[in-house]
Amino acid sequence: MIELHYFPSNASFAPHLLLEEMGIPFTLRTVDRANNEHKSPAYLKLNPNGLIPVLVDGDLVLYETAAILMHLADCHPGFAPAPGTAERAQYYKWMVWLTNTLQAMLIHYYYPDRMASDAAEVKARAEAQVGPMLDQMDAELARHGGPWFLGEAYTAVDPLAFMLCRWTRMHARPAKTRPALGAYLQRVFERPATQRVVSKEQLPDPVF
Repeated sequence: MIELHYFPSNASFAPHLLLEEMGIPFTLRTVDRANNEHKSPAYLKLNPNGLIPVLVDGDLVLYETAAILMHLADCHPGFAPAPGTAERAQYYKWMVWLTNTLQAMLIHYYYPDRMASDAAEVKARAEAQVGPMLDQMDAELARHGGPWFLGEAYTAVDPLAFMLCRWTRMHARPAKTRPALGAYLQRVFERPATQRVVSKEQLPDPVF
């Protein structure tokens, strides 16, 4: 049985969404962030970084959101292009870009005090950096014209893209204000699996 260690609205949202899309059995294990359970000795044995999520799949213990998504897509076909294809290369590119470029900058926005004593300036600079990244996503969607981020097929990229765009909802110009990106986010939001996750995690409006 797969077990996802999660907390509502955290980076666990993307694997939670992919698991719902896959329709496979899994158990949610809430990590009590309010009481720093993610820093407890027991949790640190699962993820020494003290971050959420962690996926337990049999004997496998896996952390890092993108790695969890790619593992799930490899084990449950239909959510990633075939290996060795140009489409698979693009899938790798966007998974890495989303977690290494966009997510990394969003972490500076949400935790500016980790970077400098002038947290307000760090937050403002991070938001300014995120804007062109969202423009890049909007341009990619407009370029291929497909319903999902890689084109015609919904893949493991989509839960990650939706989650990170959701994290911009409090920006002056959030992801949903861009035409192609906004329409895409609405399509992901309307999927039954997304609606189930939003309900289970009790996410408040605006969801994205």
